[in-house]
Amino acid sequence: MPCTPRAEFALPHELAQERQARWQVQRERLAASPFYQQHHRDAPLRLPATLAGISELPFTDKEDLRRDQAAHPPFGSYLAGAAESVTRLHRTSGTTGQAMNLALSAHDAKLQAEVAGRAQSAAGLGPGDTVVHCLNYQLWMGGLTDHLGLEATGAMVVPFGAGATELLIRTIRELGINAISCTPSYPARLAEVLAEYFPDIEPKSLGLRKAFMGGEPGLDDTAFRARLYDTWGMRAMNSNYGVSDFLCNFAGQCTEQNDLHFVAADVALAELVVPDESTVVPWEAGSDGELVLTHLDRECQPLLRFRTGDLVRLTATERCACGRGAPRFKVVGRTDEMIVVRGVNAFPSVVAGAVNACPELNGEYRIRLLHPPPYDRLPLEVELAQGHEASDALCEALSRRLGNTLRLGVALTVLASGTLARTEGKTRRLIKEYA
Repeated sequence: MPCTPRAEFALPHELAQERQARWQVQRERLAASPFYQQHHRDAPLRLPATLAGISELPFTDKEDLRRDQAAHPPFGSYLAGAAESVTRLHRTSGTTGQAMNLALSAHDAKLQAEVAGRAQSAAGLGPGDTVVHCLNYQLWMGGLTDHLGLEATGAMVVPFGAGATELLIRTIRELGINAISCTPSYPARLAEVLAEYFPDIEPKSLGLRKAFMGGEPGLDDTAFRARLYDTWGMRAMNSNYGVSDFLCNFAGQCTEQNDLHFVAADVALAELVVPDESTVVPWEAGSDGELVLTHLDRECQPLLRFRTGDLVRLTATERCACGRGAPRFKVVGRTDEMIVVRGVNAFPSVVAGAVNACPELNGEYRIRLLHPPPYDRLPLEVELAQGHEASDALCEALSRRLGNTLRLGVALTVLASGTLARTEGKTRRLIKEYA
């Protein structure tokens, strides 16, 4: 089935009939899935006739998929269809475990691009814009798949990829590019190259007025966005939230507010559950929980109650000022990135907000864990902003201010601007330097 036209503008109850129709088809795919009927730990699964019964089914998690794909290469027994139906293969980075092969049919690829286009359109990309796409075009989902989502908005897309930043600057100037698709940390690298090779060009004069970002924590912080606007004159939008195993991009901020619209309600079912438990959290504004997702329309590798590991807060379910009925949420953190310091939970996204609130700092930071927990203080490396120099008094003041904001002890290391490595791809903010 094709995507529902303008589904992101419908309220959830207005899509009920459409969602149920998709589930009838998806139920047959899952009923034929060797993974869910033979290899899942709770197999065989009895699938409900209506969506209301899905909350009674068992979960699927990343480790289930890793084990299954290792036992049934290359796509796992959760492929659910013939290998001939796969028209595109992507691969995860494998930075937190075994790299995974991701299979898409032609139908899956088209649906994914349309849903991603909804998120990018909500953030303000469309006809008349020229956007340069600066994510890795190799096996990673973020390159080609996100490119097609950008195209779905009607914008002209320049497929640049990662690296060659000097050439990127020349390309932006020559083509009059007004928008960029990249990670939140990439503008820092772009500024370094601009200063080195084009010292007479101010970032604002490069002409980038829109930025469409995702893939790293801290992007929801208004101080970070204000810093980008002051430096570049561009409006940074959180337009690209997704889960590679599920949909590469299914949520984005609109131009009217700061939260993420869940724009895939016609093709995906979202739930909230208590982390590390099976208890379902009510789907209502103010609820917090781990995001759990079920495909309602997926030919290759359909997933049932997939635990994403993302902790989110549902902020609104009524219609937005932008006209969209898609529910809104914030990403609080990840279950595998939570650091407990003397009983206080800390996430990189929260740390980013605290760092960005300090005018003496430039926003770059790393949490460097040298040993397994427990932790008495949060080991945090930060960079000074241009024009500031380290002193005992400043370091003490920053440590106290960050500690008070985060409500925990901080072992602070203050570094000169430019000390921490910049990257063209995703920047790792949490680094574990132990086995």
